[in-house]
Amino acid sequence: MAVWIQAQQLQGDALHQMQSLYGQHFPIEVRHYLSQWLEGQLWDVIDLENPQEEFKAKRLLDSLIQELQNKAEHQVGEDGFLLKIKLGHYASQLKSTYDRCPLELVRCIKHILYTEQRLVREASNSSSPVGGMMDSMSQKYQQINQAFEELRLLTQDTENDLRKLQHNQEYFIIQYQESLRIQAQLTSLTTLPPADRQLREPTLLSKRATVEAWLTREANTLQKYRLDLAEKHQKSLQLLRKQQTIILDDELIHWKRRQQLAGNGGPPEGGLDILQSWCEKLAETIWQNRQQIRRAEHLRQQLPIPGPIEELLNDLNSTITDIISALVTSTFIIEKQPPQVLKTQTKFAATVRLLVGGKLNVHMNPPQVKATIISEQQAKALLKNENTRNDSSGEILNNNCVMEYHQATGTLSANFRNMSLKRIKRSDRRGAESVTEEKFTILFESQFSVGGNELVFQVKTLSLPVVVIVHGSQDNNATATVLWDNAFAEPGRVPFIVPDKVLWPQLCEALNMKYKAEVQSNRGLSEENLVFLAQKAFSSTSINPDDYRGMTMTWSQFNRESLPGRNFTFWQWFDGVMELTKKHLKPHWNDGAILGFVNKQQAQDMLMSKPNGTFLLRFSDSEIGGITIAWVAENPNKPGERMVWNLMPYTTKDFSIRSLADRISDLNHLLFLYPDRPKDEVFSKYYTPPLSKAVDGYVKPQIKQVVPEFTTTNPDPAANPTYMDHGASPVVSHPPNYGIYQPIC
Repeated sequence: MAVWIQAQQLQGDALHQMQSLYGQHFPIEVRHYLSQWLEGQLWDVIDLENPQEEFKAKRLLDSLIQELQNKAEHQVGEDGFLLKIKLGHYASQLKSTYDRCPLELVRCIKHILYTEQRLVREASNSSSPVGGMMDSMSQKYQQINQAFEELRLLTQDTENDLRKLQHNQEYFIIQYQESLRIQAQLTSLTTLPPADRQLREPTLLSKRATVEAWLTREANTLQKYRLDLAEKHQKSLQLLRKQQTIILDDELIHWKRRQQLAGNGGPPEGGLDILQSWCEKLAETIWQNRQQIRRAEHLRQQLPIPGPIEELLNDLNSTITDIISALVTSTFIIEKQPPQVLKTQTKFAATVRLLVGGKLNVHMNPPQVKATIISEQQAKALLKNENTRNDSSGEILNNNCVMEYHQATGTLSANFRNMSLKRIKRSDRRGAESVTEEKFTILFESQFSVGGNELVFQVKTLSLPVVVIVHGSQDNNATATVLWDNAFAEPGRVPFIVPDKVLWPQLCEALNMKYKAEVQSNRGLSEENLVFLAQKAFSSTSINPDDYRGMTMTWSQFNRESLPGRNFTFWQWFDGVMELTKKHLKPHWNDGAILGFVNKQQAQDMLMSKPNGTFLLRFSDSEIGGITIAWVAENPNKPGERMVWNLMPYTTKDFSIRSLADRISDLNHLLFLYPDRPKDEVFSKYYTPPLSKAVDGYVKPQIKQVVPEFTTTNPDPAANPTYMDHGASPVVSHPPNYGIYQPIC
C-alpha cells in the first residue's frame, strides 16, 4: 500500500497525471479499496507477448473480482450500502471488459503501477532515506502477499484432494458393502442342495475374488491418497508457521517497538489495519486447514486402514492447534497504552484489541477483559509461567470491560475509559533506587472461545512499564525512568531489564526525539547543541563531537548523581529546559532566535567580537528551567573597556508576568540579536500591543523591566511604568588575563 499512500500526496501536475490513469477501463475506486492487494500481486512475471500466459492473467482477473466482491460484502450502514452497490458494479464491469482478454487487464495495471511509482519517485526523490524505506516496505508487503497467495492455492489444492478422497472412500464403502453381500450369499449356499450350490457358487466366488482384489488395490490407493494429503498439509503448515513468524515476530514486534518509541516522542506507530488484515488472513487459512485435517481424521475413523496415517493426523492436529493458539494469544494487544507515568487517584484510559476477533467470531460470545497492576517481579514470574494468580500490586477502579465488535471497522476491542489507580503497594527498593525508578505494568487478561467453545484460550498481555507517582513533583524523575526504558529496551527482554549504560550518540538520539516532541518543533538539537550537552554531562571542555562518540553515559550520571557543583541531575536540567521552551519560548526557538545551549564562557567569546548592544539567549547553567540574556557593552567604570553582562535567569514564573519578547523590547540597550539581526526584526511580531488611552479619568499602569545600570530616559513622558529590577551579572574581559575564565558546563 506504500505506493498508493504516497500517490495520494502528489500535488499539481503530478496529481493530474496520476488521476488521468483511471477511468471506465479501471476505476480509481478499485485502486483505492484494493490498494494493498494490487501492490502485492506479481504483475511483472506475466509476459504480455506470450499468449500462453493468458491462464495466469485470467486467474488474476478472477482473484481481483473476488476481492472486490468480498470488499462489497463487508460494507455496512447507509454509506456502506451505496459503496456495496458501486463495488459490485465495478466487479461486473471489469469481468465483462476483460474476461475475453485478461492480458489487457495486466497491461493496464502494470502501466498504472509503473507510472505511479515514477511520479512518486520524481516527487519525493527516491534516493532519500524515506523513499528507500517506502520501497523496502512495498517489497516486504509484496513478499507477504505472495506467500498468502501461495497458501491460498495450497489450501484450495488440499480441499480438492480431500473431496476426491471422500468421493473415492464413499465408493470404496459401497464396494465393501457389495463384498459383504456376496459373502452373505455364499454363506447362504450351504442351505441349498449340492446341485444348486455347484451351479451358483463358482460365479459368486469369482465375483468375490474380483471385488476383494479391487478392494485391496483401492485400500492401498486410499492409503496413498491419505498420506499424500497429509504431506501436503505438512507443507501448508510449514508455510503457515513461516508466514506467521514473519507477521507476529517481525511486523507486530516492530509495531510494538514503534509504539514504545512513540512514548518518547517518536513518530506514530501507525495503524493496525494492515497488520489486522494479515492476521485475519492467517486466521482464515489456519481455520480452513484445521477443518480439513479434522475431516481427514473423520474419514480415517469412518474407514480405518492400518498404517502410519493415524499418527500423522494426530501430529497435524496438534501442530495446527499450536499455530492457532500462538496467533490468538499474540494478537491480543494493547492498541492504546495507559500513561507510563501514572498518578494515583487520577483517571486514565487504555484500549486492548484482538486482531483476529472478527474472523474467528470471538464476538459471538463477548469476552470480558480485566486489568490489574503488577510489579516487575510479578511480571517476571508471569512470563515464567509461575503461579501468580490473584497477585497484584495495587487496586484499579473500573478495571473490567467487555470487548465490543465494531462492524464498520471489523475490530474487536475493549476501551477502558475511566480507570483509576486507588492504591499502590511498593516493593523493597534496591540500593540507591528511588520510588520513581520502580517499574510496574498493567496486566490485561481475558478468555476467548473459538469455534463454538471448541477451543478456549486464556490470553494475557502486559503494558509498557509504568512508573507510579503520588505527587506532581515526582513527574520529572519518573519521566526519566520511562524515557530510558523506552529508548533502550531490547525485544524479548526479561521485565524490565535495560542497560545501565549506553553510548552517548544513542542517548543523543533519544534526547533529540523527546525534545522535538515536547517542544512540538521541527527544529531539534544541532550537533553544536549536543556537544554542549556532552560537555555538561561529562564535565569536559572538548568541542570536538568525535571525542564523545565512543563515550558511555550511565543511568546514575543521567538522573541519579547531581552535576558537579549543582544540586540537580543532568536530566533534571534538560527537562527544565524542555518545560520552559514548551510553555514560553516555542516560537522563538522555532525562529532560531534562541541559541540556548551555550555556556557563559562561550557566550563571552562569541559576543566580544560583535558591536555593543549585541545579545544572545542561553539557558542558565545554575538554575533549572532558566534562560538568561548575555550582551556586550561598555564598562561604565573603565572607559574604553568592554565587557559581557549576564542578566539573572528568567523562569516560568517571570514569563507568566511578562513575555520574553516584551522584556527584550523594554531593554533599550539590547540592539542586535547575535550575530547581527536588529532585535525588532526578530521579536516585534511578538510584542504586546500598547495599552489604550485613559478611560474615565484612570490611567492603566503597565509593567516594564529595567536594568539599573542601563536605564535610559523613557521617550514617552506620559508613561508611568512600574519597574521590576533584575540585577546584572557582569563578566569582564581583560585581554591580558583572558584565559582565567573557565567555561561553566
